[in-house]
Amino acid sequence: MTPISRSGAGRRSLAALVCGALAAGGLAATGVTALEPGAAAASSHREAPLISGQPQYDNTDVYAFVSPDKPDTTTIVANWIPFEEPAGGPNFYTFADDAQYDIHIDNNGDAQGELVYRYTFKTHRKNGDTFLYNTGPVTSLDDPDLNITQTYDIDLLRLKNQHLVSRTKVADDVPVAPSNVGKASMPDYGALRDQAVHKLAGGSTTFAGQADDPFFLDLRVFDLLYGGNLTEVGNDTLKGYNVNSIALQVPNDMIRESAGQPIVGIWSTTQRKDARGHWTQVSRLGMPLVNEVVNPQKDKDKFNASAPWNDGQFLKNVTNPELPKLIEAIYKIKAPAEPRNDLVDVFLKGVKGLNQPPKVRPAEELRLNTSIKPTAQPKRLGVLDGDNAGFPNGRRLTDDVIDASLQVVEGELVGSKNDLGDAVDKNDKTFENAFPYVAEPTSGSRGPLAKGTAGGNDVRNQLGDALKPAGSSDGGGTDATLIAASAAAGAAGFLLIATGLLWWRRRMHNRAY
Repeated sequence: MTPISRSGAGRRSLAALVCGALAAGGLAATGVTALEPGAAAASSHREAPLISGQPQYDNTDVYAFVSPDKPDTTTIVANWIPFEEPAGGPNFYTFADDAQYDIHIDNNGDAQGELVYRYTFKTHRKNGDTFLYNTGPVTSLDDPDLNITQTYDIDLLRLKNQHLVSRTKVADDVPVAPSNVGKASMPDYGALRDQAVHKLAGGSTTFAGQADDPFFLDLRVFDLLYGGNLTEVGNDTLKGYNVNSIALQVPNDMIRESAGQPIVGIWSTTQRKDARGHWTQVSRLGMPLVNEVVNPQKDKDKFNASAPWNDGQFLKNVTNPELPKLIEAIYKIKAPAEPRNDLVDVFLKGVKGLNQPPKVRPAEELRLNTSIKPTAQPKRLGVLDGDNAGFPNGRRLTDDVIDASLQVVEGELVGSKNDLGDAVDKNDKTFENAFPYVAEPTSGSRGPLAKGTAGGNDVRNQLGDALKPAGSSDGGGTDATLIAASAAAGAAGFLLIATGLLWWRRRMHNRAY
């Protein structure tokens, strides 16, 4: 089978392959003895048995890059809750109140986190007598019409050899950007997002809230590698879906060991309490797609319960990956010779001379050299295309990790040059130029208006008025007044009838017989 060019419409895409490359990087984990992570579950988009039923705890992707508009800082984005349908109300998407969402930073290459930024959330409800997420148009995060809100705290944990050295609260009761219910409910969602960007002491910035899922790929690879028919590739499976994002921007000097050792390893985890009240790690993620395609079924939950410094137990999944063998069997593309030490070097250690720390301990982490400045014109294939500021040196939102990983897993670095890809080269929505960089979430009311309605004054906009107390006025609310008057008349009639019935029942009850 002749390779097809990147620019060709029917490109040989094996998004699955990508996963294999990731397989290369598929060994990481997190957990800190001081934090007591227990037996766990999984991460990424529904890739492991246990976590697929716990979306609030399921970490889908992690990104880390030197901030393009503030190169003295690093931005980390971690996402949770896969496949959020924008119109999935009335219970829209919240972070779990009983979870610890952790961002781990290894700044010396020993596969242990020296810093942990821990996010914990709390949900607030204004009105328990309505099923609505919001009871009218929402114009601010403290709007009384926003019925369900969340706030969060951030604790910075400093560790040494997995023992807690110090704990500092760096944020308290920061508001979360809500789910984007729709245009009638949130006429200016961008303003709500801006209000959720919060400055921290020391030059850091944080954000938590809903966002468009920035990962782009054709996930139909799971139909036995596109059913053996590569003409099916090219559809972004995640188009139109949202996620819940945590974004953190921190000065480089705060997270790296020193100016002489600027390389950091980054991964995320989710922990929740088990039936015994012990914190248990149920999700973790560093390099993309590792647990989805690299690890076999028997290792998925075990992998997510383990920590980076124990990744050696999964080494065979990387040195002898399954994916290239499947591709060879179906598409006759010869698999590179094993053991795949090239994958170990790139995905478990970092590229030597680029993002490999000295005395590195192989582990699945997203490794970033914070001293490499951003490029003005990022190339989607990153390092493979000469752009050293991109994947696998960290991961930018625009990096095409599927194509890059696929090409590496199929031998790009060991003489088997190829142009493999999944024909999905960019996200469906444009990313922002400033923090938090992720695109705004798709609106729940993205469809056409109902027949007979026009513009912004359709029947959906009247709901907020109908929920207002009788006697309230919006400066010209004739319809609202009529609704309130009608409701009041009906209530009065009901009260008269009920009173009459009660009188009659009492009279009958007092009869001698």
